[in-house]
Amino acid sequence: MVTIAIMVLGIGIGRIFPADHKGKNERLQLVCTLLLIFSMGATLGGRDGFFSELLFLGARSFLFFVFPTAFSIAAVYLLTRRFMGQGVQKEASRGIPEDTSDTPKRSDPMVLMALGALILGIIGGAFPAVSRILSPLTAYSQWILYLLMFSVGISVGLHKGILAEIRRHHIKILVIPLGIIIGSLAGGLLCGLIMHYPLNQAISVAGGLGWYSLSGVAIGNFAGVKLGSIAFLSNLIREIGAFFMIPFLSRHFNSYTCIAPAAATSEDTTLTMIIRHTNEETVVFSVLNGILCSAFVPVLISLCY
Repeated sequence: MVTIAIMVLGIGIGRIFPADHKGKNERLQLVCTLLLIFSMGATLGGRDGFFSELLFLGARSFLFFVFPTAFSIAAVYLLTRRFMGQGVQKEASRGIPEDTSDTPKRSDPMVLMALGALILGIIGGAFPAVSRILSPLTAYSQWILYLLMFSVGISVGLHKGILAEIRRHHIKILVIPLGIIIGSLAGGLLCGLIMHYPLNQAISVAGGLGWYSLSGVAIGNFAGVKLGSIAFLSNLIREIGAFFMIPFLSRHFNSYTCIAPAAATSEDTTLTMIIRHTNEETVVFSVLNGILCSAFVPVLISLCY
């Protein structure tokens, strides 16, 4: 609950935060995220038997990707058909409007930087001499997480136009994120039953909604680095997999369903694919969905503990 309170405080500050400092806030998020991922890697690398467990973690991460994503797609498709209609498919590509979203971007290079930080941390943690040097970083990782959540709250608070969009689309804006959250948590529940994880832990992993950097470090702090690594990898696979699923979903389902695998990344990283394969209305829902899902990620993870 501390992380939620810190994020709410950040949202309040974000309402009065100077817009011309938004870039500095984004850089702060990047630094905090990479430090936390590096710290998680160092902790993992220092674990006895970690490298022998790597295949085990990868297999479980893949299952935590498959079931939450598949259930999200099914839930969004059924809910949108019932409440929003078929949506419109689109073949031609469009350019990204410059003002589509003023949210913090988890851009494509972030995937490579996050993987690099994780790998460097694992390598450093595997050597006892380096691990001792890195111990202060791992000891204060909780405070870095608090700073990250405060910064994320500022970013949410900077969305001055979100209330107008919410009023325009009314209750419809909740249909897609509701389907994603219900589907993801149901998939996480099934993963917990299959792999014999405590259900609250399994649900929290699925509650990352594709935001691999935050979910990995947050769950790592709450439940240990092993589960944090599974959360990181499964949500990273979800984000990458969304790029390949969006074109298929746009051809065989309604356009709104394309947002389901993207989840929290639908406002930024995967938005280009959604723009290319759907339409303007779906793009608006995609941005709003990403904002709402991103705001719910720390809430879902925290409530599980």
